[in-house]
Amino acid sequence: MTAGGAALAVAPTASAVSRPSQCQYVWNTPHNAKTTAVVNLRTGPSTSDTSIGILSRGTGFTHYCIAYPHGNNWAWGKVTSGANAGRWGWVYYNYLTL
Repeated sequence: MTAGGAALAVAPTASAVSRPSQCQYVWNTPHNAKTTAVVNLRTGPSTSDTSIGILSRGTGFTHYCIAYPHGNNWAWGKVTSGANAGRWGWVYYNYLTL
C-alpha cells in the first residue's frame, strides 16, 4: 500500500499464515484441543527444532495439520489461550486432547 508515495507496511492477519511444507495431513476443519501436560511449542515437528514457548497443561491449541516425521505425530497450529496465545508452532500430538 502507498499513501502519498510512501509505502506502508501492513501486518499479516492470522488467516495469512502459510501452512508449513511439513504438513502431511490437513484437516478439513481445524481441531480445537487442549494440552494434557506441560509441552514445548516448537518451530518444527521435531524435538531438535527450537522451542518458542512452553504451554502449560490445559492450554488451548487449534491445529490445522499433522506431520509424521520418523513415525512421530506432530500437530501444527495456533495457541488459543495462556501466556503464548496467538503464537503458531508445532506440538507433539500425543500431548493434545480434543
